[in-house]
Amino acid sequence: MAIPLTAVTLLTASPAQMGLLTAAAFVPALLFSLQAGALADRLRRHRPVMIACELVSAAAAATIPLAWVLGLLNVTWLIVVALMIGSAGVLFKAVNFPHVVGMVAADQRTAAMAGFQSSYSVASVSGPGLAGLLVQLLTAPLAVLAEALSFLTSALLLHRIRTPEKNTPAASRGMGRDVVQGLRTSVTHPVLRALLGAGVTINFFAMAYTSVYMLYMLDTLNIPNSMIGFLIALSGVGGLLGAWATSRLSKRHGEDRLLLYSVIFFPLDILAVGLLGGPLWWKLSLLALTGTITGGIVVTFSTCLGAITLRESSPELRGRVNATMTFAVQGVLALGGLVGGFVAELIGLRPVILICAAGIALSSVWIWTSPIRPDRSERRTSRPDPSPRRSTASPHSERPTLSTGLMPSHPRRRAYDHFAAQSSFRQSVEHLIVRSRIRWL
Repeated sequence: MAIPLTAVTLLTASPAQMGLLTAAAFVPALLFSLQAGALADRLRRHRPVMIACELVSAAAAATIPLAWVLGLLNVTWLIVVALMIGSAGVLFKAVNFPHVVGMVAADQRTAAMAGFQSSYSVASVSGPGLAGLLVQLLTAPLAVLAEALSFLTSALLLHRIRTPEKNTPAASRGMGRDVVQGLRTSVTHPVLRALLGAGVTINFFAMAYTSVYMLYMLDTLNIPNSMIGFLIALSGVGGLLGAWATSRLSKRHGEDRLLLYSVIFFPLDILAVGLLGGPLWWKLSLLALTGTITGGIVVTFSTCLGAITLRESSPELRGRVNATMTFAVQGVLALGGLVGGFVAELIGLRPVILICAAGIALSSVWIWTSPIRPDRSERRTSRPDPSPRRSTASPHSERPTLSTGLMPSHPRRRAYDHFAAQSSFRQSVEHLIVRSRIRWL
């Protein structure tokens, strides 16, 4: 939030300039995510790349207060900085998952995914508030300096990790062929294709819903301005509860069943919002309830989607499969927001909410017709990878790189958790390293 607040409060940016600044967060993922995934699969060591990405982001963010002091700051400068931070973030996320899950036991992957989701939920609750507070206390450019310090802190914490990386790089046949192989695997593998279809469908209609949700509360439901922030923050609280519940329920019911439940109940939650009416106390109560439930459902869906993606992807392709998911999701996020706003201009806010509920319900078709439908197989849970074949790129490696799947993050906030677990036969002694950083960019 600090960079957009700088544009609005200090530079009085126009709506068109704000649109370009917002789009700058999506562009790097659309341009570079597939190549970054192919690169991640080739690397033996991911941590140095992650540290370099954080240092680049810190340097880019630090130029904003410097340019402000020198009288050089303008909206174009902010857009360039947003592009640099976004590009570094794309590479960071691509190598992040192979790095982290290479040190997480198979039976802990869903819990690790839930931990990622809980940190994102904390960020969604506290990030905007922290940004606003810092802007009030320090002015917007100095608030961006605090963001730069968070990148430096991240790099330092990564440097302090002493657990050795044990990765088997995938043999490369060229960047183009590697990217095509990741795309082909994602659309031909029956389970991955279903996950990709469900993820794209939900994210498109969820972003269309998000783009009109605040206006719907203000203009259609006549919710007081003072209550909007509180109601939105409840989705973050629901995300924390969803992460806590998912890590436990997945062990009992499996990720497949939880994923199906989430895509069934999500549209019902949105439908309740679209049909809402009545006195103010009733609208506030139901919005608080549905907002909390929505946050929990989104976290459950994302956690199970990532865990199943990890389970079904071969070790040497996980980076590319993850990058394909990221590419598709980022593309539909931008498109969904544009379509939602445009259609609302034509037919109104409430009809768009109802259309989004129906659209999200379509995602259940992808899951119901796929091999992971619960009644088509026994309960499936994350399992250890088979013994890897020796790679010509790493003849002395003993096991392949693992990856946690994916979790699309808000373009202005990123949070990162590091988990490490070691198991000894059936009696596992877990060592959990958690590093969480909340960004308010």
